[in-house]
Amino acid sequence: MEQQRNQRTVQQQQEVLEEMHHGPFPVEQLQELGIASLDVKKLKDAGLCTVESIAYAPRKDLLQIKGISEAKVDKIMEAASKLVPLGFTSASQLHAQRLEIIQITSGSSELDKILEGGIETGSITEIYGEFRSGKTQLCHTLCVTCQIKEVVREKQCT
Repeated sequence: MEQQRNQRTVQQQQEVLEEMHHGPFPVEQLQELGIASLDVKKLKDAGLCTVESIAYAPRKDLLQIKGISEAKVDKIMEAASKLVPLGFTSASQLHAQRLEIIQITSGSSELDKILEGGIETGSITEIYGEFRSGKTQLCHTLCVTCQIKEVVREKQCT
């Protein structure tokens, strides 16, 4: 009975963290999950400043940190896995994520055709070309078009 209550509490904490989570978790967040502040300091001194860096670090690397035993590594890895999902993503979940991506128009319907709809948010797009070929102007146009309401953007591209 108590174990079920603890599992519900952990699930509720994860849901709250998922709602709040925007960007990497600082390593200090492990203290809330029972990791000693001295161990957190050792992790930071070893160059592991985010929970993600700890979650994806090989166990062998964590064991090489002076003052952290195998038992502590297990506890740290368990705490990190509670904050950072390490499992697989199903195709339906990936599809749902892709549906949330917004494409920002370049201001040119022909360029949008080449880009298959515009420039995607959440990704890196490289623009290169010779001197005075319009790279900066395109960037300035993107700065404006990403601030225009969707209705205006859709009318502009047609």
